[in-house]
Amino acid sequence: MGQRTAIVLALLPVLIAPAWSQSSTQSDLRALLDDLVAANHILYRQGVVDGFGHVSARHPSKPDRFLMSAAKAPGRVTVEDIMEFDLDANAIDGRDRPVYSERFIHSEVYKARRDVNAVIHSHSPTVVPFSVTQVPLRPIHNTASFLAPEVPVFEMRKAAGMTNNLVTNSARGKALVETLGDRPVALLRGHGNVVVGPDLRRTVSRAIYTEVNARMLLQAIALGGPIIYIDPEENKLIEGGRGTQITGHSVDRTWQMWLEEASR
Repeated sequence: MGQRTAIVLALLPVLIAPAWSQSSTQSDLRALLDDLVAANHILYRQGVVDGFGHVSARHPSKPDRFLMSAAKAPGRVTVEDIMEFDLDANAIDGRDRPVYSERFIHSEVYKARRDVNAVIHSHSPTVVPFSVTQVPLRPIHNTASFLAPEVPVFEMRKAAGMTNNLVTNSARGKALVETLGDRPVALLRGHGNVVVGPDLRRTVSRAIYTEVNARMLLQAIALGGPIIYIDPEENKLIEGGRGTQITGHSVDRTWQMWLEEASR
């Protein structure tokens, strides 16, 4: 083997790696865009969002960016509506498309929580009553065990005085994130909730089952107590099981069902 041939062979992995890497990155981005559009439609069909609400995902190759639709009713979102934002909530390629006024919920969560790769804000109807009463939202259903021990409530008046109750700037977003802490869900008093997670599909599942658990909890309260809640230790075992993809219990199982329903 000549010296020139040996040098070329030695450099070959370096020369071809960027092409493979770029191809993989583009493939990941396309898949995430498809899932993000699907997430909007699924959340609408499942009654978590209506004409309002929004869902975002951290960019797969640029962790300081996130992807979210232009301001549009979730059930009508298409891939052409998806926009890229920086962590100050600025649109990278706006092209005069309208943006959600509460995009600061998403930007401030991504800034503070490196473990979070998807964020949902909704006005999930059965959840709202738990934000304005003394009854805490706690898990009673296995699939909503992530709510343990209970869900904190963000009070805008404590953070910003009398306002329109919307998270329309970074200061309000930071205050909300402080209430959220390291949890997966926080309620916004009289407004809705924010749900976060390690990936988009898991976060969609959490948003749906937060609403399902709220309906069940109202039924349990109507039946009378005492109510037996899911324990935080049980949640570790339940969530851990899903993380190891126990046969039949992965998030993909419900995702495919919801996707088919939203596509009809």
